[in-house]
Amino acid sequence: MDKTDTALLSLLEQGLLLVPCPFASVAERLGIPEEEVMKRIADLKQEGVIRKFRARINQRALGIDANALVGWNVGDIDPDIAGEQLAAIAGVSHCYCRLPVPGKWIYTHYTVHHGWSRDEIQREVQSIAEKTGFSDYIVLFSTDEYKRSVHVRITDLTGEP
Repeated sequence: MDKTDTALLSLLEQGLLLVPCPFASVAERLGIPEEEVMKRIADLKQEGVIRKFRARINQRALGIDANALVGWNVGDIDPDIAGEQLAAIAGVSHCYCRLPVPGKWIYTHYTVHHGWSRDEIQREVQSIAEKTGFSDYIVLFSTDEYKRSVHVRITDLTGEP
């Protein structure tokens, strides 16, 4: 790795700009051609310096302020079948299954929902309950958003102090 790779990683950690050609923007800020940015990213990924490269939309900046985790008690239905039913529904961004806590928590399946309002999410969840027959559920709305970030010291990547 050289200083350009280090600067590239620093810019990528800040997130890509929402522009038609985000890597051209990165290239412009680094003072190198866009093709070189793409090659360096590919090389860093090949070398294992970059493990994953994924997009995350800042939903709150778009006005999507309502977020909820819904716990579902699916009863005696096969957990895999119930999970497939829930995961296949538009509007479910995540779906997973966990063991219940006997005597304390009966929900085994969880879906995550994002919307413009709590009312919108409540209507969506009610519709899911009607479609699936899973009428025993709890809607837990988030109240705060915590910053998701990866903290990496550049010296950890270069091996230099």
